[in-house]
Amino acid sequence: MDTSSGSTQLKTGSEVIQNRVLSEKDWKDKWEAKNIGFHESNVHEFLSEFVEEMVNTRAQIRIFFPLCGKAVDMKWLADMGHSIVGVDVSEKGLKEFFDEQNIPYVEETVPEIPGAKSSTGNISLYCCNMFDLSSSIIGKFGGIWDRGAMVAINPRDRERYTKLILTLMENDCRYLLVTVVYDPKLVQGPPFYISDTVRESLLGQSCNVKFLKSINTFTDRQKGWGLDYYNDNLYLVTLKSSS
Repeated sequence: MDTSSGSTQLKTGSEVIQNRVLSEKDWKDKWEAKNIGFHESNVHEFLSEFVEEMVNTRAQIRIFFPLCGKAVDMKWLADMGHSIVGVDVSEKGLKEFFDEQNIPYVEETVPEIPGAKSSTGNISLYCCNMFDLSSSIIGKFGGIWDRGAMVAINPRDRERYTKLILTLMENDCRYLLVTVVYDPKLVQGPPFYISDTVRESLLGQSCNVKFLKSINTFTDRQKGWGLDYYNDNLYLVTLKSSS
């Protein structure tokens, strides 16, 4: 996430080039105002159906949740015996997760990241800008559940985001990525539309990307944005070096 703010939308013919920027403060304000329509109170349909695509018969793997918020998916996977590491800029969201899931936690400072906090246990959550993290701080992972991170990242930061994710992947990491499909000429986002071409430019050189499923997730919320269709797409991403 960028610390600047503002937004522009450039058009070239029928193509809309998104350059919208949300700051850390914008995201924190969303949590304070409870403007968190992106939060889901149940385990995501994709995760419950395709969890084995990520786990792949392995036990007690480390799973990374970028921009985790208070996702209930974290406890669901932790209850299976996996170790969860999440990150979000919203301290409110992280504390609400532990409170709502009745999980005791201890706050610690993170020496490598001034001002950052982490809550430790089988579920370790970092309160900081995700780009302040690295594999030297949080290690690498056998699984990544990206339900709404890549589509929330400012479009100009996608390449930086992808580079970070790639450095956090163990050789056998299995990364479940959810993107959204809608008419980007009508809505700027977030969540941001990521075309097949953009996804391929970000991941295609280093990773195998397998399409798993698409579901219609259109609701009155998206209708209120001026849309008439909205789908979630799920992909399994693995490093080419592991195949």
